[in-house]
Amino acid sequence: MQASPTRTSLLIASACLLGLLSTTGASLPYPILAPLFAGDTGNGLVSFLGLPPKLLLGIALMVNPLGLLIGSAVLGAVSDRFGRRRMLLATAIGAAAGHALTAAALVAESYPLFLLARFATGLLEGNGAIMRGMLAEKVSGGLRNHALSWQNGAFHLGWLFGPLLAGLTVGVSLVLPFAIAAGALMLGALLAALSLEREAVAPGHGARWWTVARERHAFTLLRHAPLKRLFQVHFAYACGVAAFYEFFPLWLVDVGRYDVPQIAFVNMGMCALMTFAALFAGRASAREPRRRAGAQAGAAALAILAVGFGSLEVGLAAIVLFGLPHAFYNATIQGWAADRFAEHGQGAVMGLLSTTFCLANIVMALAGGILALFDTRIVLIVGGIFAVGAALALRRWSAHSAVRAVEAA
Repeated sequence: MQASPTRTSLLIASACLLGLLSTTGASLPYPILAPLFAGDTGNGLVSFLGLPPKLLLGIALMVNPLGLLIGSAVLGAVSDRFGRRRMLLATAIGAAAGHALTAAALVAESYPLFLLARFATGLLEGNGAIMRGMLAEKVSGGLRNHALSWQNGAFHLGWLFGPLLAGLTVGVSLVLPFAIAAGALMLGALLAALSLEREAVAPGHGARWWTVARERHAFTLLRHAPLKRLFQVHFAYACGVAAFYEFFPLWLVDVGRYDVPQIAFVNMGMCALMTFAALFAGRASAREPRRRAGAQAGAAALAILAVGFGSLEVGLAAIVLFGLPHAFYNATIQGWAADRFAEHGQGAVMGLLSTTFCLANIVMALAGGILALFDTRIVLIVGGIFAVGAALALRRWSAHSAVRAVEAA
């Protein structure tokens, strides 16, 4: 039964709010950790086992995305079985507890506890697949694509708010940003509890959540040829985006000698445009979705290559403008996947897209770190080539499907 317009609006607003709070919490530590682990700060976190502070920083930065990767792979599929509302509330409250545990680890100056807290928080903040699955399942028609696009905008906005919140509050206390993040997530969970309807648990013959996670995680979808092809194409595009996201700040340092505030200002411009574009990216179009996504991926690839090959002025414009095609690509590919693969479970399908992006971030962080030893521009050029490959593959896939449809007719 179709939900009332008021109920649908509450559902979309709740999903966007939780998405905003989740990514705000995920991005919160980035401006905090580097100064904390730089040099001799007198904090016990930097002297764990006598290891180099930069190595400890690298591990601390890695565990959260690792948890996010696992969470994105399993939480969407688990919510297909146990219900979106139940899993959203559990993960939001758990992530709030993770932020509180992070604050406790900072007070105790316990590096192992800090790693555990950051991993657990990342694991539970992998609930973006649940939110997208909920919107794909509960919202229909043209509004679905708009809702998924608005959700993406909320995620983008969180990456802007997190570092900003940290910068404004860390001067008062090192633990205050994490306390605020925990409180905000608890408030978001309360609002979601009031606005989301209770759901019946899907029949599963008494299966436990870990059984569902093991047997129905996102990568099990790769047994199906069309979903395997979607993974390959989206992974190529995500590698290009990850190379851009992770290394354009280093490019700004190398080429323009930018400092932290200047880099933050450029990032704010890109995130602001991306968030604004997400408000309109879900509109209907007569063009076949994969062909449209191919054009959008191609435009994003041009922006990445413009940074790799261009001057400082050209690169700055390309960094900001990148947010436009990327926002449209996300809305197009998610909306098409929700329509095309609904029978596999919306949570699992959206989990596959989220997991693919997390995996690409890990791969490009490792590969890009090696390539950057030679020249940061090489990383960006390689990323642009990956995105070009994805754009061409999407166009070929669309054309091939069109030919098969004509032959079948």
